[in-house]
Amino acid sequence: MKREELKAKIYARIDELPTLPTVVHKLLGLMENPKTGAQDIREAVSHDAALTAKMLKVANSAYYGFPQEISDLERAVALLGFNMVKSLAVSVGVINSMPDSKGPSAFSREGLWIHSLAVGTGMKVLAEQCSRKKEGESLFIVGLLHDVGKILLDQFFPDYFTRSVENIRTKEGVFLYQEEREVIGFDHGEIGGMLLERWKFPEAIRSSIAFHHYDDLPDDVDESHVSLLRIADAAAQELDLGNSGNVSAPPVDEGDLDRVGVDLNGYQYLKKRLEGAREGIVGFFGLIS
Repeated sequence: MKREELKAKIYARIDELPTLPTVVHKLLGLMENPKTGAQDIREAVSHDAALTAKMLKVANSAYYGFPQEISDLERAVALLGFNMVKSLAVSVGVINSMPDSKGPSAFSREGLWIHSLAVGTGMKVLAEQCSRKKEGESLFIVGLLHDVGKILLDQFFPDYFTRSVENIRTKEGVFLYQEEREVIGFDHGEIGGMLLERWKFPEAIRSSIAFHHYDDLPDDVDESHVSLLRIADAAAQELDLGNSGNVSAPPVDEGDLDRVGVDLNGYQYLKKRLEGAREGIVGFFGLIS
C-alpha cells in the first residue's frame, strides 16, 4: 500500500475514536493564550465534575506529597499552579479517551502509560535543570503523549504491530520505531502526531512527538524539545520505569545532551530524581486511569 493511501487509512481509523471532552478542547485553547489566568482554568475545569474529582484525587496523592488535604479546585489551582492543572486536566482527558484493547495486546498498556508518565516527569526535571521551568507543564504533556501512537497501532493494526514487537526480540540493536517503519510504513511518533493534529493540539506539542525518532528535523520543529524528550525517554527506559515495548534501552545521545546543555552528571541526576519518583508515578497512573 502506498504511503498516502496508508496515511488516509490511518486518519479514517483515528476518526473512529471518541472525541476529547469539551473541557480538554477549552484548555488547549487556554494553553495558547498568554493572558490565561488561574480563574480561567478553574472556570473551565469546574464544569466537568468527573474531571474535577480525579484532579483532586491526584492533587492529594503521593506524587505531590502535600501535607494538607486539598478539598476544592480553587485550593488545587493555588497549590499546584494553573499550568500544572492545565496539563493534568489534558492528561486525564486524553488517557480516559483512549480505547481499551480489543484483545490480547502486543504490550502492556498500563506499562506504557507508566513509562509515558515517567518520561513526562523526566521532562519537567530537565526543564528545571535547563532553566526552562516555565515550559515544564507543556513538556510534561509531550512526554506523557509521546508514545500514544503505539496505542493506535495496537488498536487498529494489531497484526502488523504485534509483528513489529515480536521481530525486535530477534534483532539485536533494533528498536521498535525502526521495525514499525519496516513493517507498517510509519513509526508510532508520526501516527501519534496525526492523532494530535486531529485533536487540535498545539503545533509545538504535536510536532515534537511526531518527529522524536527522526535525526533530520523540519525547520519548524523545536530541536531542543525533541532532545529533551529523547533524553527523558532514554532515562525512563534505563530505569525500567514502565514498559515502552523495546527489548533494551536506547543509549542517551550526547548530541541531545549538548543541545540542551546537560552533561553526564546532569543525566545521572535526572535518573536519580526519576528513581525517587517511581512509587508516586505508579500511584499517579492508578488515580487518573
